[in-house]
Amino acid sequence: MRDRRSVDELSIEELEEILRIRKAQARLERLRRARGPLVPRDPLAPERPEAEAEPPPLPDEHLRYADQGASAGFRARPVDEEPPRRRPRSARRIRWGWVRDQVLLILEILALVGLIAVLVSTLDTLQELNRQARAVQAEQVPTPTPTPLIQVVILPGGHSPPDAQGYSEPAPVPAHLRHLVEAMTPLPAPTPGPEQAIRIRIPSIGVDAPVVEGDDWESLKRGAGHHIGSANPGERGNCIISAHNDIYGEIFRDLPKVQLGDVVEIYTASQVYRYRVTQTRILEPTDVSVMYPTSSPVLTLISCYPYGVDTHRIVVIAELEP
Repeated sequence: MRDRRSVDELSIEELEEILRIRKAQARLERLRRARGPLVPRDPLAPERPEAEAEPPPLPDEHLRYADQGASAGFRARPVDEEPPRRRPRSARRIRWGWVRDQVLLILEILALVGLIAVLVSTLDTLQELNRQARAVQAEQVPTPTPTPLIQVVILPGGHSPPDAQGYSEPAPVPAHLRHLVEAMTPLPAPTPGPEQAIRIRIPSIGVDAPVVEGDDWESLKRGAGHHIGSANPGERGNCIISAHNDIYGEIFRDLPKVQLGDVVEIYTASQVYRYRVTQTRILEPTDVSVMYPTSSPVLTLISCYPYGVDTHRIVVIAELEP
């Protein structure tokens, strides 16, 4: 029998029960619209959370042959769905800027390799020249003693070979003095003597080389050169010996390393003379004042400076020990 009492006449428990029944009916109606007809349940039965409700199983008949035949792994697509379109492959453009950069890089590398090859070849040639010069110097025989006077306008030991006019440096002599050089005649060959220098030793820098007479271009190919006209070793006066620093044996390569107080030994056919270093100087090639005669026994060693550049001369002066 339907209860016809008004809401004001119902108790709180009765109102809660009516509210629960109406919620259950509304939930059943929502499920019916979403899943189709459902089996009715007792509205008075205890309410079960919606999360516990199990949906009906989905049909799986179409999966029976999913892994068989040529269509294995095929994904079904609705009929009205268009297949994905492949993007047309555009023609690859040539990056001329990149090609140009690569060509320039290759050319730069080839130029660098060529430069290195030229430098290596030059160094090998120079080393071979020095080896040949040392071999020739080791076989040198002493030559005569000098006696003539000194007449020079440029220090000996030049690095450059003589030109057509006979100068051993690129234009070392001022133009207004060249007529003096041209007017000079070669000094006569000195007569043999037992006091000529035949060997030089500088223990502090490892120099041990033969000494020949003359300090021109050809003479310095054979060893250190004793300037014709300068004093003999041990005599009163200026004994001048020069040698190359970077060609023909590099005899005086380490001459800049000589320190004050170092000993220089000059050998003759009869004895050994010991000189002690008192000065080292760097001069212009035209400063020949160091070649002037002296009143005491002095040894003057001359070579080009600096190594490989050879724009100046290094001069080492030593005095004879008593």
